[in-house]
Amino acid sequence: MKMSDSKNIAIHLAIRACEEPLQPAVISQGITLTYRELEQKSNQCAQGLKQLGIQHRSLVVLMVQPGHEFLILTFGLIKVGAIPVFVDPGMGWENLKLCLAQVAPEAFIGVPKAHVARILFGWARSSIKLCVTVGGPRVWSGYSFSQLMKKGVTEKFSNPIKLNSTEPAAIVFTSGSTGLPKGVVYTHQILSAQIDFLRDHFGINPGEVNLATFPLFALFDPALRMTTVFPNMDFSRPVRANPSEIIRMIKTYQVTHMFGSPALLRRVGLYGKKEGVELPSLKRVLSAGAPVPTTVLRHIGKMLVPDADVHTPYGATEALPVCSISSQEVLKEEKGRSQGKGVCVGRPIVGVHLAVIRITDEPILRWSDNLQVSEGEIGELVVWGANVSCEYWDNKKANQQAKIQNIDQEIRHRMGDVGYLDSEGRVWFCGRKSHRVITSSGTLFTVSCEGIYNQHPAVYRSALVGIGQFPNQLPVLCVELENKKKWKGSDSLKKEILDLGANLSQTSQIQTLLFHSDFPVDSRHNAKIFREKLALWAEGQLL
Repeated sequence: MKMSDSKNIAIHLAIRACEEPLQPAVISQGITLTYRELEQKSNQCAQGLKQLGIQHRSLVVLMVQPGHEFLILTFGLIKVGAIPVFVDPGMGWENLKLCLAQVAPEAFIGVPKAHVARILFGWARSSIKLCVTVGGPRVWSGYSFSQLMKKGVTEKFSNPIKLNSTEPAAIVFTSGSTGLPKGVVYTHQILSAQIDFLRDHFGINPGEVNLATFPLFALFDPALRMTTVFPNMDFSRPVRANPSEIIRMIKTYQVTHMFGSPALLRRVGLYGKKEGVELPSLKRVLSAGAPVPTTVLRHIGKMLVPDADVHTPYGATEALPVCSISSQEVLKEEKGRSQGKGVCVGRPIVGVHLAVIRITDEPILRWSDNLQVSEGEIGELVVWGANVSCEYWDNKKANQQAKIQNIDQEIRHRMGDVGYLDSEGRVWFCGRKSHRVITSSGTLFTVSCEGIYNQHPAVYRSALVGIGQFPNQLPVLCVELENKKKWKGSDSLKKEILDLGANLSQTSQIQTLLFHSDFPVDSRHNAKIFREKLALWAEGQLL
């Protein structure tokens, strides 16, 4: 049975509980729940939520630690037809306040720290009527998680509420790496399509085990008939994850499937190389959020068996997945990165449509085929399909900027990324549209240019930023080194790095380089570089 056969995605948890009741559903912090137990507890939670007044289309913020309680609450909310709202605490207190004011939730379920911040910063103060505290003492008012669950004991929960497939299933806020975070509306149809695409493209089989370093993906596991293992880590800081602990859990639970941000996989890969680690149970590793360095792909690949691979799917919160490519193909195209061609992200997933249009910062109200550019020409990527979100929650301006209506009422999403299609139908990613640097001599695309400099062995990563206003910006290359102490204050190294692009047409005008100790990055993957912040820093350095 495919996910698309059901309106309410929570029904798949009930199916698993009937067909495979004793299969572990979730393993977290030493606690294991079978599918039968997770189904029972989420039913109990759903009934408790109903007793407290949560109902169809109730907006509920969920800020709890990833683990069994996270899954119990999420499925409980979905079963009653409520709309869980997921935000990253790392987006900043003020951004959180603005985002929650926009959503106007009626309930807030979170850990004590989240409730303290909610009270201190006045998050959605006028709309929140119900509070539940999870994982600690109740904060001031409301209910504890245990009280919520006790409420659900009094009456047996019936089947999940039947919903229209186009109804909102969740609101997931973007990371805010290029502006104020936006609330992406996921319908049950979108979640269904995402799961179908992931299963079919990557060949995920029943009975597999997923190491969920990115918690939201764990919600797909019941439909994929997988066991979810939550690792012992700070999920808001994947860059600080303990690689030995990650490897231990993979071995202990015979993990077959893993998603990891480029920052997390870099730590695991370096540790694995040093210790000679082998991970024979892993069938596939997925990584996204930012371009994955080829050194990381090599290190992770050497730990896997020959028929396993690392995949780097391309997508966004609004559209996932869009494309995918294996590390074997990426490494064949490594020369392209160093020549400034960008990063090859593969071909569109079957069922996903993609076009490249002329670059503009203005809204596009109606789709026209005349918007498209020629093969090989860099433009903005536009996607559409069953897995693509059609709107942001209560954000008319963002919808105007990112959505294009087709003649058949189909909505097409502007990714905000620039790239091009090659002769083989593959997509090459060249950077964010908002990050392009426009000088008097032409336009520079960040990822394309950075690939030229990243090949230097001393460079960990680089970021091209523009100082000043379009179209007379000064291009500045910011560089974070692999070994900061070794090369501190080295003018000779600066010349070596700049010389890599001195004779190439697209980078010859880049003549200013600044070393930065630690790039500011997003809170979700710790991999997307906040180039806007770097640009302000660089401007201050050059004044």
